[in-house]
Amino acid sequence: MLRISATISIPTDELKFTYSRSPGPGGQNVNKVNTKATLTWDLSVTTALPDDVLQRFKSQNRTRITRDDRFVTTSSRYRDQPRNANDCLGKLRQLLLKAIEKPKPRKPTKPTAGARRRRLDKKRKTSDKKMSRRGISSSD
Repeated sequence: MLRISATISIPTDELKFTYSRSPGPGGQNVNKVNTKATLTWDLSVTTALPDDVLQRFKSQNRTRITRDDRFVTTSSRYRDQPRNANDCLGKLRQLLLKAIEKPKPRKPTKPTAGARRRRLDKKRKTSDKKMSRRGISSSD
């Protein structure tokens, strides 16, 4: 079980890891050893998340979710598989903790009378400045 919070845990059988060769420099080791970890989580079958958290998670991570509703993240930060797999789990945990937080509802506000007055004064000054730049028309 991957523990996210006091109420949310993800069963490890829902998470699938695959390993491949890491990109970038690293000598011969990079060309031989599959250390890059890719975590895949099928969101269409999970029961670990409440609906509201799942919807927020999907909307916040649209680029990490495939068309068939699978969340995918990778890690090649470290030079061994277990640390990269733990890094993927850490990334998933951070993203889920962010999705658990309910957004604060926006309170609609109106601009103050002073702010309205300042905005209109600024518009009037800009208009006057542009009017003064105009040349005198030749029809006079």
